[in-house]
Amino acid sequence: MVLLLASFTLAEAQQPAKIPRIGYLHSGQAATHPSSLKALHQGLRDLGYIEGKSITIEYRFADYKPERLPELASELVGLKVDVIVTSQTPSVQAIQKVSSTIPIVFGALSFPIENGIIASFARPGRNATGMTVLSEELNGKRLELLKEVAPKIMRIGVFSNLDNPTQPLEWRQIQFAAQGLGLKLQYLGVRSANDFDATFKAALSERVQALMNLPEALVNANFKRIAAFAAKHKMPAIYSDQSPIDVDGLMFYGPITSDVWRRAAIYVYEILKGGKPADLPVEQPTKFEFVVNLKTAKQIGLTIPQKVLIRADKVIK
Repeated sequence: MVLLLASFTLAEAQQPAKIPRIGYLHSGQAATHPSSLKALHQGLRDLGYIEGKSITIEYRFADYKPERLPELASELVGLKVDVIVTSQTPSVQAIQKVSSTIPIVFGALSFPIENGIIASFARPGRNATGMTVLSEELNGKRLELLKEVAPKIMRIGVFSNLDNPTQPLEWRQIQFAAQGLGLKLQYLGVRSANDFDATFKAALSERVQALMNLPEALVNANFKRIAAFAAKHKMPAIYSDQSPIDVDGLMFYGPITSDVWRRAAIYVYEILKGGKPADLPVEQPTKFEFVVNLKTAKQIGLTIPQKVLIRADKVIK
């Protein structure tokens, strides 16, 4: 009897500890946002979680087909992952429709209260928490910067995804900011990558003089095309993601992506250690970056005022 008990205890002690399983759901494609994934992985490594060793990660990408999100969310829930990391509002909503218990960590989400994802920033109250951004302030700042570098502009084209439930809220807010600056906005809505050529034609027919975008995965994935269009027609443009700067975009202003996703990793850590999303306050990014590309400014015949350049965190020459 003693021998049997000792054998059982030894076998129990030798059983490997359970490796946490993390789900990752995104409405886009893996290739379109490598910097976010890299920052998330680094943040997890800093906390002792190494993919393939101390954690496993299940990836699901909807390839910009929002109708696939419910199916992919169900797959992750069916795998009984310990926590799901995501960013776009439709992705979070798809998960919450399938499960009200699996913890969700979101990065840089707009209007999580208005969209019913959380009850409040201090006490989320449901199964989701993470980082939020104040779109009104960010979009207003982007409009101000466009006006500063090109004081004569009056009409700005704004790219947006018509299928994203957050975009109408952002559109209403940015219109108030534009009115305060004496600017008129032209809505440039898309639902797929195939819509951009028609939208570019609409921008020209409406005599748009400058461009910006509302933060959104589909629009972000087509920044290269937008930057090329802006350069061809000598339009100043400002973006909500730094990626366009790498393909000759003019300006970027927004949260530092790496900080947002490293913070997301901390939320994951807290949840794996027993924390409840309902009790973990939603936070806002504290670090923002303003980047100006002088090569692009020269290409479109624009002189960036010195008062703008001295405020830039990075100037590309």
